[in-house]
Amino acid sequence: MQLSETPRTTLTRLADRGRTEVDDLYAVLDAGLVGHLGLVRDGAPVVLPMGYGRRGDGLYLHGSSGAGWARVLDGAAVCFTVTHVDGVVYARSVFDHSLNYRCAVVLGTTRRVADADEKRDALEAVTEQLSPGSWSYARLPTKRELAATSVYALDLTEASVKIRTGPPHDEPEDVVAGGRWAGVLPVRTVFDAAEPAPDLDPGPVLPTHVSDRRPG
Repeated sequence: MQLSETPRTTLTRLADRGRTEVDDLYAVLDAGLVGHLGLVRDGAPVVLPMGYGRRGDGLYLHGSSGAGWARVLDGAAVCFTVTHVDGVVYARSVFDHSLNYRCAVVLGTTRRVADADEKRDALEAVTEQLSPGSWSYARLPTKRELAATSVYALDLTEASVKIRTGPPHDEPEDVVAGGRWAGVLPVRTVFDAAEPAPDLDPGPVLPTHVSDRRPG
């Protein structure tokens, strides 16, 4: 299935890096840990980093019910982005330096989630996005904690995906001139050894949903 192209999602530069499949959008979103939410608050633009979760063709965002942004988010026009940096591209000229990246931009209007069942499903999605396996392992939210948490849904109908891969695109004359190194320095995110909480009692062992995230 293809993404729906709109005037706001049509790429105007380097359009060959655009991806049109919905699965490409899902892949970028599902691989992320943090996104950035852009909105207008008190007449000024604000961009906030936040966790999120995807269920089907929708995103869920969450935060404290007392947060300033939460009070203006219901029905707000927003932009939500997720970006992965996969490499620094070193070219022979400074002008042609670049990044290898995967980026998704979602545009739409948020909806406050009031239904109790949907809210729990949304919080499960957010939890599993950040820490897979935790929803079935850790204590679930109490009524008080649920009341203290605001959840908002954002439809994925209007979105764009842009991806760059490969080596630098040097000017032919710079390649002919030689004398300068060019290439890609890959960037990757890895998990290190888990660090137990200082107040952890001797009983619990490191669960597999934590240890398995670190390659052997």
